[in-house]
This record gives sequence, C-alpha cells and structure tokens, in this order.
Amino acid sequence: MNRIFGSSASKKPKPSLQDAIASTDARVASIEVKVKKLDGELARYKEQMSKMRNGPGKNAIQQRALRTLKQKRLYESQLAQLAQQTFNMENAALTTENMRNTMATVDALQASNKEIKKQYGKINIDKIDDMHDEMEEMLERANEIQESLGRSYAVPDELDEDDLEAELDALQFEEEEEGTSYLADINKVPDFIDEPPLELSETPTHEAMKATG
Repeated sequence: MNRIFGSSASKKPKPSLQDAIASTDARVASIEVKVKKLDGELARYKEQMSKMRNGPGKNAIQQRALRTLKQKRLYESQLAQLAQQTFNMENAALTTENMRNTMATVDALQASNKEIKKQYGKINIDKIDDMHDEMEEMLERANEIQESLGRSYAVPDELDEDDLEAELDALQFEEEEEGTSYLADINKVPDFIDEPPLELSETPTHEAMKATG
C-alpha cells in the first residue's frame, strides 16, 4: 500500500514563513490587478452617466456602477488584510532571524568561554607569584653588587670645592718657596765641612811665584 499511495514520510514539507510571505505577495498582486480593472469600469460608467439624462437607462448604469464599486471595496478590504498579514509574517521572520543570530552568538560565547577556561586552567598562579618573587630578589642582589663595586675608599662623602681650591693654591705656594730656597742655598757650605775653603784671588801671590820658580 505504501508503494502505491506513498507513506506519510513522503509528504511535502510544510511551507516556511518566507514561502507564506511570497504566496501572500502573489495574492496581493492579483487582487491589485482586479482593483485596477474595476477602476476602469467605474470610470467608463461615470462617463456614460454624465452623457445620459435621468431615466431608466441611467439608473441601470448607476446600479452597475454601484455593484462594481461594492466589489472594489471588497477587494480593497482583502488587500488591507493581506498587507497586515504580510507585515505580521515579515515581523515574525525578522524576530526569528534575530533569535537565530542571538543563539549563534550565545553558542560562540559559550565555546569561547570553555576554551578560555581550558587555557587558564593550565596556568598555576602560585608559580607565577614565585617567579615574580625570584625576579625581585635577583634584582635586589644585582643592585647590592653594583653598590658594592662602586664603593669608594678613603674618600670623603662630600668634597667642598672651595676647600679643594685653597689646598691647590697652598700646594703651588709651597712649590714656589722650595724652588727659591734651593737657588739661594746653592753657595752655602755643607754641614760636613769644618772650615770654609780659601778664596783664590785672580792675581798670583809672591809665595806662589817662588814655589813655581
């Protein structure tokens, strides 16, 4: 039996919201064509009545115009209903699309959250703190070594420039005194000689001439 008539699973899928909107738009287009045709008939009836005198003939045309106008109003009412239906369906489609986007965003955030927890779960905060402590201690030791290497020996912490200039002037004055005394004492008899040497005159004495004679 299923082979002949087909099973329930082979039925066509239900139309989607977009399919319903497209079908409604097609109905609207069809009714608008009919309304336009009725507008043409009403215009023709109006022209005929404008050329006719009051009487049975004009009344008959007027009755046809009234039926046409009533039919037009019916179609216009259907158009208003279809327009409202289209608006509701489009609003529903937009809401559905927004919900899909929202769910996709939520799924992406959940996946990202799981990945973040997975990655941060591998990090040991205690090890990071220990590493920072070790680095701080090593920097302190390095600073202590630099201070030790830069330590001065027998040098005052603070040196006054005025004192240094005065000391430099004193050293220069002592050097000048030492040079003058050395030149003044160049003919002085050394301390280890008891008697001063005899001074020789420029002309030889009589005794000296005898000795040589």
